[in-house]
Amino acid sequence: MFKKEKDASAKEEKQQVSSPASSFKVIAREVVKDKVALTAFIVIVIIFLFTFGGSLFLHSDQVTETKILDAYISWGTSGHFLGTDDGGRDILQLLIMGGRNSILIGLGVTLVCETVGLIVGLVSGYYGGYIDAVIMRIVDFVQVLPAMPIEIVLVTVIPHYSSVTLVWIISIFGWTGTARYFRAFVLSQRERDYVLASKTSGSSDIKIMFREVLPNIGSMLIIDVVLTIAGNIGIETTLSFINYGLPSTVPSLGTLIGFANDPTNVVSRPWLWVPATVLLLAISLSINYVGRALQRAGDARQREN
Repeated sequence: MFKKEKDASAKEEKQQVSSPASSFKVIAREVVKDKVALTAFIVIVIIFLFTFGGSLFLHSDQVTETKILDAYISWGTSGHFLGTDDGGRDILQLLIMGGRNSILIGLGVTLVCETVGLIVGLVSGYYGGYIDAVIMRIVDFVQVLPAMPIEIVLVTVIPHYSSVTLVWIISIFGWTGTARYFRAFVLSQRERDYVLASKTSGSSDIKIMFREVLPNIGSMLIIDVVLTIAGNIGIETTLSFINYGLPSTVPSLGTLIGFANDPTNVVSRPWLWVPATVLLLAISLSINYVGRALQRAGDARQREN
């Protein structure tokens, strides 16, 4: 009898230890099962190798160096696979560096927004009541502000502007949606038996939030991170497209796509803007397809719980 109880207890502990692995297996199974999502994931890996791997062999100063005599060389000629721009700069090199910079901005903004939004959402959803009401009113106020015009003004007036500055400017308005997203999940968890049991045992609120509640919304965190990256890359590209994003000396997908503002370039020089447009579409679509697979995996994980 004692041996059976011991075996059952050991089996239960083994299942608890393997819970994170099973969660990962659910995500991997959904991505592999969906051929479109699997293809999108492979495309994302190739893009990361192309941009981050290719940038290891390039120097930013050389990439942005002006060579007037090589201006507007068409793609596939004179050793320039994708041609050159109005300053004689190689489009392929600008695409590699610009893609890397845009992705880094998207990742940086996502890191800041997810961190702030997660903490705010956890606190607001866990405590509820007056604390939740005050926090949500602050979130409402930030959300009703015209984000794009304010970002343009900040980019214009801030001295010593840099890529890091742009990350913080975009993050000022990006965390609110994440906070609401996690607050909704935490509200559904706060009355669960495991939370009530932890409170009864005397665990601190910080411990309950980050060691009990957070692991149970981990799949939702992964989904939100993936989908938010695509949106933040789009925001950076938009700002750079209208010349209020990265500094002019820093390549970006938005600055390359900005060549399409000139009708002459649209008709006669498609090599200036088509590669960056295709790369941006590939990034956005691939991340969204992978995000859909992760959402299905998250739903399956929630059903198991």
